[in-house]
Amino acid sequence: MSRAVGARVMLIGQAPGRVESEGGRPFSGRAGKTLFRWLARAGIDEATAREKIYISAVTRCYPGAHPSGRGDRVPSRQEQSGCSDWLENELRLIQPELLIPVGRLAIERFLPPLPLSELIGTRRIVEHAGGRSLVIPLPHPSGASSWIHQDDNKALVDKAIGLIGRELSGRRASRKKSADTKG
Repeated sequence: MSRAVGARVMLIGQAPGRVESEGGRPFSGRAGKTLFRWLARAGIDEATAREKIYISAVTRCYPGAHPSGRGDRVPSRQEQSGCSDWLENELRLIQPELLIPVGRLAIERFLPPLPLSELIGTRRIVEHAGGRSLVIPLPHPSGASSWIHQDDNKALVDKAIGLIGRELSGRRASRKKSADTKG
């Protein structure tokens, strides 16, 4: 999915949308614009995020439009299962220190099926095929999601963005300190 070299941070979405499936670039549609605005608030611009963060998805194919016409259809359990080896192999290769699942489908791949209000704005350590990672979930940034527009939930999104920002800035400072002691 992503071409981030030496990534130790992995962002996992649900599935490519129509725009992404046509252009081959993850999070390049409307939801991506929102996601990269969030990441910019966390201190990492889109170009740097695309270079430094490995971006993947639970499923690999565009699932089609939602029957209601609002947003994309959620991939079925069978579709998720059919793509699970891809994600497992990426986790083994990347061995992410920080994992950012985006949207309920990706969140439930790593965290218990709790209400988003109990997951967004939290950080947890999880075990997966690639080892152990700190997980900071984000809700789906799609305009079809009403959850992110509710007042109480905006504060949780802000908290999650702050956690991601502190984690990314701590990683940058750690790499800089390591480079300074080698030089």
